[in-house]
Amino acid sequence: MHPDALSVFKDSYLVEFLDLPQGHLEADLHQGLLQQLKTFLIELGRDFCFVGSEYPLQVGGRDFALDLLFFHRGLNCLVAIELKVGRFEPEYLGKLGFYLEALDRDVKKPHEQPAIGVLLCASQDEEVVEYALSRSLSPALIAAYQTQLPDKALLQAKLHELYAQNAATDPAEGNPSS
Repeated sequence: MHPDALSVFKDSYLVEFLDLPQGHLEADLHQGLLQQLKTFLIELGRDFCFVGSEYPLQVGGRDFALDLLFFHRGLNCLVAIELKVGRFEPEYLGKLGFYLEALDRDVKKPHEQPAIGVLLCASQDEEVVEYALSRSLSPALIAAYQTQLPDKALLQAKLHELYAQNAATDPAEGNPSS
C-alpha cells in the first residue's frame, strides 16, 4: 500500500448531510452521495477528484460496475469506493481486490501508483476487519459511515469522562497529581 495512504483516509465518515432513512438501500446511499458530491468530497478530504459513478470495468468479456471512482492527487492513484449498507463481511474484500486488479491492469496510467480500495460499510467489527485484512495483498481499507452524530447526552458524558481522566494526570510530568 502507498505509505501515506493511512494518513489520508479516515476510519469513519459522517454522511449525516444525506438525511438517509433508517432502512436505506445501497442505491439510496449511492444516489445521495452523487447528489451531494461536493459535501462528500469535503468529508473525504483534500486532493480527491471525482472520476465516475458505476464506473464500467470489463474483464473476460463480462461487464462490472465499480460504485465510485476517485483520483487522489497527493497519492497519485485511483481510489475505488465500494458501498455496503450493512456490516462489513470478509467476502467484500474479494470483490474489491478484483476491482483493484482490473483498475491497475486496464485503467491506471504508467506513472500512477497502484489503486487503493475503500469499503464504506454501515458498521464494522474491528476483529473481523483485522482477520480479513491480515492476509490480503490488496491495498484496501475498511471504513464505516455514520448517518448521524451520536446522541448529544452521550457525547457530553464521553467528554466529561475524558476531562476527568486528563484532570487526574499532571500534564507537566504525566504522573497522577498529589
